[in-house]
Amino acid sequence: MEAFKSIANPLSSFFLICILLLFANAAYGKTHYHDFVIQATPVKRLCKTHNAITVNGEFPGPTLEVNNGDTLVVKVVNRARYNVTIHWHGVRQMKTGWADGPEFVTQCPIRPGKSYTYRYTIQGQEGTLWWHAHSSWLRATVYGALIIHPKEGENYPFTKPKRETPILLGEWWDTNPIDVVRRATRTGAAPNVSDAYTINGQPGDLYKCSKQDTTIVHVDSGETNLIRVVNAGLNQQLFFTVANHKFTVVGADASYVKPFTTSVLMLGPGQTTDVLIKTDQPASRYYMAARAYASAQGAPFDNTTTTAILEYKTASCSSNCVKINPVFPSLPAYNDTATATAFTTKFRSPRKVELPTEIDENLFFTVGLGLQNCPRGARSRNCQGPNGTRFAASMNNVSFVLPSNFSLLQAHHQGLPGVFSTDFPAVPPVKFDYTGNVSRSLWQPIRGTKLYKLRYGAKVQVVLQGTSIFTAENHPIHLHGYDFYIIAEGFGNFNPKRDTAKFNLVDPPLRNTASVPANGWTVIRFVADNPGVWLMHCHLDVHITWGLAMAFVVENGVSELESLEGPPVDFPVC
Repeated sequence: MEAFKSIANPLSSFFLICILLLFANAAYGKTHYHDFVIQATPVKRLCKTHNAITVNGEFPGPTLEVNNGDTLVVKVVNRARYNVTIHWHGVRQMKTGWADGPEFVTQCPIRPGKSYTYRYTIQGQEGTLWWHAHSSWLRATVYGALIIHPKEGENYPFTKPKRETPILLGEWWDTNPIDVVRRATRTGAAPNVSDAYTINGQPGDLYKCSKQDTTIVHVDSGETNLIRVVNAGLNQQLFFTVANHKFTVVGADASYVKPFTTSVLMLGPGQTTDVLIKTDQPASRYYMAARAYASAQGAPFDNTTTTAILEYKTASCSSNCVKINPVFPSLPAYNDTATATAFTTKFRSPRKVELPTEIDENLFFTVGLGLQNCPRGARSRNCQGPNGTRFAASMNNVSFVLPSNFSLLQAHHQGLPGVFSTDFPAVPPVKFDYTGNVSRSLWQPIRGTKLYKLRYGAKVQVVLQGTSIFTAENHPIHLHGYDFYIIAEGFGNFNPKRDTAKFNLVDPPLRNTASVPANGWTVIRFVADNPGVWLMHCHLDVHITWGLAMAFVVENGVSELESLEGPPVDFPVC
C-alpha cells in the first residue's frame, strides 16, 4: 500500500502540473515568433515590373493569426534602401508604446542593414486589424492582415463561419511610390493619384495585363462565410460590394458590433470591417468590386475599379463555371455621401457600454487642408500648389512637424528638452464658420511639434470638426494606442446646444479610426489609460505628409501597472 502511495503521489502531482499549465496557457496565451525581412522584390502589375518594397518577398505581406491574449514577437530586418518602421494598426499596446511603430513618434526608424524586434500582447481585442509600414509612403506595398481569434475555447458571438477570407483593398502606383511623395514634397503640389486599386494585391479583370492573376475566392453553395475587409489604401476611401449578395456586418476595428445588413461597405484607409456572407445565390461567378468614395469636390482621384471573383464550386457548376462571365455589381456613385453616411451611422456596440460621462478634457479639434505661402527666396518650382503656394494640412491650425533626431516617446521618457512642446491648443485659436466660406487669412497654418498632455485616467471627449478650407472632404482620423467610442456625427458646424442631444450614450461603436464627414463633425470619447505618446492623424497619407496630425502625451499613473515600460535593448537610435 505504501509503495502504491509513493507511485500515486508523483502521478497525481504530474497531472496537477499538467492541468495548471493548461490553465496558465489559456489565461496568458501563446507567444508567436515571426521574422519580417524588408526587401526589394520584383512585382509585375499593369504590364510592368517594379522593384517593390515587401516583407519576405510577399505582396501583400504575411497574414498573422493569433488569439486574444497572445503575445507577438516580430523581428524586423531592414534589407531595403529606405528607413522603415512597422505599425500594428489598432493594437492597444498597453504600456508597450515602444512597439507602436510610427517613425519619429514612438521610435527612430530602422536604418538599412539594421533590425528591431517588436514585442506586444493582444489584450481584450478580437476581430480584424492589420499591420503596415509607418515611414514615408512605404505602406503602399508593406502591409498585411492581423487576425485576432477569440481565446482558445471561446466562440464568436455569431454563427461560426464555414470559411474565413481576408480581403485587403490597396492602391498601386505604376512607379515608385516613394518617388511620388518626394516629388510632391519638393514641389508643394498634390501627389499623383494611384493607377489602380487592388484586392489582395491584384488589380483584377478591368486593368491591362491583370486578368490572369485576378483574386478568386472559392465558396460552396449554402455556406455562411466570414470576410475580413481591410482598406489598406494610402489615400482613398473605398466602396466595396459583391454582386447579388448582402453582407451582415458583425465587427469593425477588432470590436464586435450589433449585426446589421447592407449591400455595400464604405471604409476609410485604416478601417476594417468583418462581414458574414451567405452563398445563397445560383451557383455561378460574382464580382467583388471596390472603387473610390471621392468626397473632395474638384480634387483629382483614381476613378478605376478593382475586382476579385466570388466563385461557387459546386457539382452543378464544376464543368462550365469558369467559362461564365462574372455578374457585375452596381456600385454607388463616386460622390455618394448619402450612402457613405447611411453606412457609418449604422454601427452600434452589441450591448450597453460603460461610457465616460463626467468629462475631464473637453477638446475641439479642427481638421482640414490649408495652403502655405511660398517661402521667401524659394523658387517657383518649389511652390506648385494653387496660385504659387504649397499644400498644407493641420489640426487646430497647427501643421504637425516630426522631429528628426529623437522620437517623441524617447524625448518624453528621458525628459529631453527642445524636441516638442505641450501647448497644442485645446480649441481652435480662432473661432470661425468652419464649413462656410472661410477667410483666406485663415488658410495658412503654423508649423510646429506641439503635443497635448493628458493625466493618466483622464476622461476625454474630442469634437473632430472638418473644415472647408481649400476643399472639404471626408477624413479618416486614427488614434494610436486607443480605441474610442464614436458617440455622434453630423454635418455643418458642431453646435453643443443643438448637437449634444444627438449623442449616443448607450451603445456607441468602439473604433480606432473615425470617418469625419465632409463638411461635418464626429465626437469621440476615451479614457486615457495607456501611458506614452500617441499619434492622432488623418489616415490619408497625403494629408499626414502635409501635417494633418497631433499627438497626446499620456502621463504615467501611480503604480508600475499604470506606467510605461522602459525601452527595449535593441531600440533603434536616430
